[in-house]
Amino acid sequence: MCGIIGIVAKIGNVAPDLVKGLKYLEYRGYDSAGVATVEDGVIHVKKDKGMVDDIEKRMGLSSLPGSIGVAHTRWATHGAPDQVNAHPHTDCENKIAVVHNGIINNFNDIKQRLIKAGHIFKSLTDTEVVPHLIEENMKSGLDFKSAVFEAVKELDGSFALGIVSVYEPDTLICVKKESPLILGVGKDAMYCASDVSSLVPFTKKVVVLDDGELAVLTPTSYEIYRLPDFSRKDKTPIKIDLKVEDAFKSGYPHYMLKEIYEQPTALSYTIRLQEHYLNLMADLLDRSKEIYIVAAGTSYHAGLIGSYLLSKMARLVAIPVIASEFITSYGDTVSVESTILAISQSGETYDVLKAIEYAKSRAATILGITNVLASTLTRVSRVYIHQQSGPEIGVAATKTFTGQLAVLYQLALIAGKRRGKLSQRELDDLKEAIHDIPRVVEETLKKTDPLMKKLAEKYCKSKFFMFLGRGLSYPVALEGRLKLLEISYIPALAYPAGESKHGPISLIEEGVPVIFIAPRDETRKYVLSNIEEMKARGATIITLGEEGDKELMELSDDFIGLPPVNPYLAPIPYVVPLQLFAYHTAVLLGRDPDRPRNLAKSVTVL
Repeated sequence: MCGIIGIVAKIGNVAPDLVKGLKYLEYRGYDSAGVATVEDGVIHVKKDKGMVDDIEKRMGLSSLPGSIGVAHTRWATHGAPDQVNAHPHTDCENKIAVVHNGIINNFNDIKQRLIKAGHIFKSLTDTEVVPHLIEENMKSGLDFKSAVFEAVKELDGSFALGIVSVYEPDTLICVKKESPLILGVGKDAMYCASDVSSLVPFTKKVVVLDDGELAVLTPTSYEIYRLPDFSRKDKTPIKIDLKVEDAFKSGYPHYMLKEIYEQPTALSYTIRLQEHYLNLMADLLDRSKEIYIVAAGTSYHAGLIGSYLLSKMARLVAIPVIASEFITSYGDTVSVESTILAISQSGETYDVLKAIEYAKSRAATILGITNVLASTLTRVSRVYIHQQSGPEIGVAATKTFTGQLAVLYQLALIAGKRRGKLSQRELDDLKEAIHDIPRVVEETLKKTDPLMKKLAEKYCKSKFFMFLGRGLSYPVALEGRLKLLEISYIPALAYPAGESKHGPISLIEEGVPVIFIAPRDETRKYVLSNIEEMKARGATIITLGEEGDKELMELSDDFIGLPPVNPYLAPIPYVVPLQLFAYHTAVLLGRDPDRPRNLAKSVTVL
């Protein structure tokens, strides 16, 4: 849940480029940051709590000298977010500097052993054991590279490491295990980083590291070794097409709003998926004895909708499971006949990857849906689908959620077709509806954005919200509630509308805003009764429904009309006003929607 970048160049100071790269990584963590460079036998370190720009103004990170260095932006896991715990971390003699993303599980045992050997620790982080461990290995006579090799053998956990030293001032060593790390190949420099977007300003040639690989970089070369035997492995760089401007705000005040408005374009790319991969995935689902859809957070809400679609359109039973609960709840039932459909926007979600690792140990088939090419999920899946939503910088997932849904609709449609569960007319209608969805979302944005801003102004001081929906609209309610919680910090509850009378209704009193998601589908007639129940107890009713729905309009204190849409596809446009409502509410309350407190974009720790 942190971001790291390292550069080794032929000439010039790398600190300005390290700082530039950090700015592309701040979505991964932003409670502290730092830079370390090497010049004339000295490691220069500047670091502090706060965001990169603020630290740069206070301390001048870019002024550090040296043609080699590493940098880090942090989301705290061990130790408070302060200057002492900020990365990079060094050894006792300040000869070795390390940046780290991930968690070292056995750090305390290593730390206690090193303390007994005379090492002095400054921070409470797990990371600091790494430079001290390398230092200790060098005391026994090993050179820098060999000392790193031996240190890595002792580490248990997930980690991406960037390491520099005064002993080999033209060598940058990187290690990847269960945390993302990409190499960049430049004309006169080599790079490593947690995310390909931070390499775009410098190079379009990258080398993707797999789990259990270590890379030794010099200004003009890279060597890759496999752990634990450190055998050599050759890898050819690949070219990436990502543009620098793709990571900027394009005139929007926040990334989140920009990404909400990118949804029509992003969806137009997602619905152009190659049918070959959808067919492969549908075949594997069809052969399965049981299917588990494993995901976390927003992706889990997409998985709930996916389970419904596979059931209704293909008559496949797919069990949606929160990734962190999968092994405990279903681990004993997984076998060679099981299929895991894993959904992760980053492809690096730790709980999802641990569930996959377990399922693979029991010979299950792994399928993946992700937005990040070269992510771990793409490499461990038998078949994966890249949803093609483009970079998403805002912590709160928006366009990646609707992109996941677009993938799941196409998958369910093809599975239904192959299993003979949909008539030709149904197939034609659904295909047409899917291809029309970018237009529907664009129309929804134009119609509802000003309305949701007014609603935010009206209700932003509310102390509590309730979101209710039935069928496919229940996961939409969950997602609307999650967005409001994430970025405005207002307590909220989401429930299936039919369950609201079994507990949640006790929370209703005069003026409590209850948001209903009520498209014109088979559940609408029941939702009308649920609205009446809430209204009778004094709730303020806010309803999302099809434009012109007079019954809903009469029952609602505020009604948001959306364009007509095929009921199966309703979650995509119906979540958009809820994203906008959360965004405008957060802004009105003075929150930063791009950087909600205590959250980070890619959850790569337990």
